[in-house]
Amino acid sequence: MPTYSIGQAARLLGVSSETVRRWADGGRLPMERDGSGNRAIDGVGLARFAVERAQGQGPDDDAPQTSVRNALTGIVTAVRSDGVVAQVEIQSGPHRLVSMVTQEAVEELDLAVGVTVTARVKSTNVHVDRP
Repeated sequence: MPTYSIGQAARLLGVSSETVRRWADGGRLPMERDGSGNRAIDGVGLARFAVERAQGQGPDDDAPQTSVRNALTGIVTAVRSDGVVAQVEIQSGPHRLVSMVTQEAVEELDLAVGVTVTARVKSTNVHVDRP
């Protein structure tokens, strides 16, 4: 049965190590000590927690209504435009996303390096929203 360190669990859940520690200390995430005394998170328990957490995260009142379920919040790291089409690069945790959007969309969303965005991925398309 696989186990995960706090750091590994944090990366998988997309949160900080401190958040994982708080969840474990609060009894929300099952954790034990391994033979060396280090905290170890059971893989089955982590998988169950991840699914329950994802199912419990409904849309915010301010969030756009959408059918897209794969939403990655990140920061814009580059915007390159040829005047009609723009390439927007986003870093979301360990994931680098690149989206081709119109220059009009860049202007309407005020996309620029350092801006927080949400990339919504569906099929072969990436949709970029501002929170």
